[in-house]
Amino acid sequence: MSSYDAILFVSFGGPEGPDDVMPFLRNVLRGKNVPEARMKEVAHHYDLFEGVSPINGQNRALIAALEAELKERAIDLPIYWGNRNWHPMLADTLKQMQQDGIKKALAFVTSAYSSYSGCRQYLEDIIKAKEESQVDIEVDKLRVFYNHPLFIEANSQHVLAGLNQFQSQRADTAIAFTAHSIPNAMADTCAYAAQLAEACQLVADNVGHQNYKLVYQSRSGPPTQPWLEPDICDHIRDLHSRGINNVLVHPIGFISDHMEIVYDLDTEASALAAELGMKFVRTATAGTNILFRKLMGDLVVERLKSNSGVDAERPALGSCGPAPDCCSPSCCAYTPMRPAQAAGAGTASGAPGADSGSKRPTK
Repeated sequence: MSSYDAILFVSFGGPEGPDDVMPFLRNVLRGKNVPEARMKEVAHHYDLFEGVSPINGQNRALIAALEAELKERAIDLPIYWGNRNWHPMLADTLKQMQQDGIKKALAFVTSAYSSYSGCRQYLEDIIKAKEESQVDIEVDKLRVFYNHPLFIEANSQHVLAGLNQFQSQRADTAIAFTAHSIPNAMADTCAYAAQLAEACQLVADNVGHQNYKLVYQSRSGPPTQPWLEPDICDHIRDLHSRGINNVLVHPIGFISDHMEIVYDLDTEASALAAELGMKFVRTATAGTNILFRKLMGDLVVERLKSNSGVDAERPALGSCGPAPDCCSPSCCAYTPMRPAQAAGAGTASGAPGADSGSKRPTK
């Protein structure tokens, strides 16, 4: 059934010790002219966690889960792992793949939604890595899966577990679905915000709780550049001002934990809620759910079948249907800020799921 030689697991990457932090941030911010002082300010977030981001550890768990899932399905494809910004780096991984005789690989990218930073930029980085490593390997990316039934169910299970922590106050609890903010100019070129809105509604319908709002976190651009809002901390203040003192925060826009979860939500947002006397519960990301393992396996089987000329089931909930296997040339097109524009722009990656440890500007 397979027309591929391997699976390429692609993610953002993150530091795994104090000595990794500044080199990692320089990789994230290469070409963006961000001052050294600003990078050191961001690096302090990692200092609070001994320089270790959770993202690589969770990616290892996801890769192990996918290996087990493929084995159960009798799919014999090795899995290689390459990151955009920290080891194992994409270029190094591609070199190893070529040495191992890999000709064609199927890429799983740790982003469920369509945007320049969450989809197209990964494709561009794969192309750049192929050029840098001088390899001739065909790489096809699996489709985005924000509305796949298993993704919605995995998120729903975590939200239900969170709601149960409020017990008798469950009906008075507001759900804040969070996603990485991106510049409005980027959002205008893609379906990111619409996909997030649909995923939130599907989960809310699943759990039977309509008191929710889609909010954003981790913006890193200059104050003069409009980004998607409202910000999670602004939303918490708004809830409190309206007499709502129970908030469940679910990071629906993310696959796994990283610094923008453990700092922006678990540290900053939770501290604000405590200061305001609010009960704050943050739920787990979808990638930690057992259903995510089956989701990854289903996406692989779906593409293997379609590439072999077999009709493949492409499940999707909501009104938009399944995303295409291959994006159009203009899909999610966006021109990031030039270096001069990015000066002083925080971490300036604007990448959903990025592990840049970004911090919102003071409002």
